[in-house]
Amino acid sequence: MCPLIYSLTVLVMLCWTGSFVFQSTRDEETNEDLTQSFSDKSRGLPQTSHSTEQSVFSSECVRVDTSNQLDTVEDCKQSDIPCDTQLHVVSGKQTCKVCNKKLTLSSHLKRHMHIHTGERPFSCKVCNKKFTQSGALICHMRIHTGERPFSCNVCNKKFNESNNLTRHMRVHTGECPFSCKVCNKKFTQSGALKYHTRVHTGERPFSCKVCNKKFTQPNNLKRHMLIHTGERPFSCKVCNKTFTQPNDLKCHMHIHTGERPFSCKVCNKKFTQPNNLKCHTRVHTGERPFSCEVCNKKFTLAGNLKCHMRVHAGERPFSCKVCDETFALSSHLKYHMSTHTHEQPFTL
Repeated sequence: MCPLIYSLTVLVMLCWTGSFVFQSTRDEETNEDLTQSFSDKSRGLPQTSHSTEQSVFSSECVRVDTSNQLDTVEDCKQSDIPCDTQLHVVSGKQTCKVCNKKLTLSSHLKRHMHIHTGERPFSCKVCNKKFTQSGALICHMRIHTGERPFSCNVCNKKFNESNNLTRHMRVHTGECPFSCKVCNKKFTQSGALKYHTRVHTGERPFSCKVCNKKFTQPNNLKRHMLIHTGERPFSCKVCNKTFTQPNDLKCHMHIHTGERPFSCKVCNKKFTQPNNLKCHTRVHTGERPFSCEVCNKKFTLAGNLKCHMRVHAGERPFSCKVCDETFALSSHLKYHMSTHTHEQPFTL
């Protein structure tokens, strides 16, 4: 009995040992399969530029360490790779916080801000005039150098700016792209239309600091100021007579040339100046636009009204050098002088 019991005991122990070895071998195979599975999956995971052994186990999942990826602006500052925020600043629309104007580049926005701040960082070395943009300074320098690189293909007239040439070409083409919404009058330049609209609105934003007279255009105010300063920068090369306005000099030259380019459409009478023609047409129309505020008498010329007002004011600015008698009108003085000279003021 003892040998039989011993044999059975050995048999049971062998069976139990074999089961244990089989289970251990199976567990090892399972672990190897799991490790191989993780290794295969890790090949498909995104890798960083500094990838070493990034895969780590956490519970039953795999966590990939992405600490080397650039997610923040601070990371971008330490790297040559731009982040999304930087790309948006460079390529996105730049908006002015003052007037909400949108610009494509930050450099354009920087130049635009000079309008609001009043900063003029670019100055002319000749006359010290300052500008907000370098391009404006370059164009300005052509005034001093006399350079006119843009020429008209039709009349060969030259200009220092391309925009001036573009506007000039409308003289030849007859194009008038800017029209008044009130009276439909057309203009070649937007600035001319802007000044014209003030005829309808009555706006006169430019005023003289001396006499408070108001004007629709800054150039008109500039010319008006010459009256107060006494400056007469335009002189005739024939008789040296000086004028405050270039157009006055141009009309004056007609006296020397004998040219009378302005003619009446009714009687064909010719004049050297357009204002003389304008006053003359009132003879035909009967228009008397200047009236006396005291007696309502009307006149065709402003000068005639001015002389008439001396009757009410008692002003007599013209005096006889012989007998000191005074007169309100120069014509009255002239007639009076004939009494001293015994000349006949009127001949039949």
